[in-house]
Amino acid sequence: MKNRREFVKMGIGGLGMAMFAPNVLFSANSLESLKAANKGKEGRALSENFVLNNGMKIPKIGLGVWKIDDSIVEDVIAEAFKIGYRHIDTAQAYGNERGVGEAVRKSGLKREEIFVTSKIRAEYKDYKSAMESLDNSLRTMGLSEIDLMLIHSPQPWSNFRGGDYFSENVEVYHALEDALKSGKVRAIGVSNFLEKDLENIFKNCSTKPAVNQILTHIGNTPFDLIDYCKEQEVLVEAYSPIAHGRLTKDAKIIQMSQKYNVTPAQLCVRYALSIGTLPLPKSKNPVHIAQNAAVDFELSNEDLEFLKNFNFNDYGEFSHYPSFKKR
Repeated sequence: MKNRREFVKMGIGGLGMAMFAPNVLFSANSLESLKAANKGKEGRALSENFVLNNGMKIPKIGLGVWKIDDSIVEDVIAEAFKIGYRHIDTAQAYGNERGVGEAVRKSGLKREEIFVTSKIRAEYKDYKSAMESLDNSLRTMGLSEIDLMLIHSPQPWSNFRGGDYFSENVEVYHALEDALKSGKVRAIGVSNFLEKDLENIFKNCSTKPAVNQILTHIGNTPFDLIDYCKEQEVLVEAYSPIAHGRLTKDAKIIQMSQKYNVTPAQLCVRYALSIGTLPLPKSKNPVHIAQNAAVDFELSNEDLEFLKNFNFNDYGEFSHYPSFKKR
């Protein structure tokens, strides 16, 4: 109950946004006006889709739930559904699949209206453990199918970027292919895969990954990898598009966001969309969740080029996470 109360308290307290520039997209600075905006043209990204290489539609913005405790994630997602989100991104490693499933099943929405992604633990590098973990994810979420299942990393996190694991990843991917054939999942893909890792899958597996989910944000955008994925018709999902919140403290990002009368986080989400990737912003705060989807503005060519060439790698206290470490 403590975590649930903290979520409610956070939602109420988050209505005052003096730290950010006033946002002219909204008629009033409140959660209800944000919800209304997201149901109008300001939040059109929530109702638009990318089309995966297997023909499936996937909402253009997803809610990331990394580091959101299982005890409150149901409430967070319930609020996101009210705002208009229909795409939730979780993982076995996040430890909140149960709450995600509860939110989906209690939403009152049709199952086909919600897109759920999860990921095989990075440490599972054989067919058996991958398939068993996938079955456990289905049981934990209480769902009959998962919309998109990914290999979380080409290496275990303890050895991230330290080896190739080519044969092991093929085994795990074969498990995903079999799950696809049996109807346990609707689409399959990968996360944190480099070009060489993708080529290994292309060469040794029969189903092309629908998605490659990678760290992508202003100041750290792997353009070569993104271009390669686009050439191969693999959608790039941008995780940590706000650099785990660190970009909101950068003076130049704040200055540009003021120019557009948006928050720094909105600028980051708009950037991810502008370069053709699918952003997965994460927040527990209902106001921030709503703001992150209200991004119906366009960056000028000049500003977009500036952001493409921006340099940022200050992850502060989050630098110890493998995906944030300099390589």
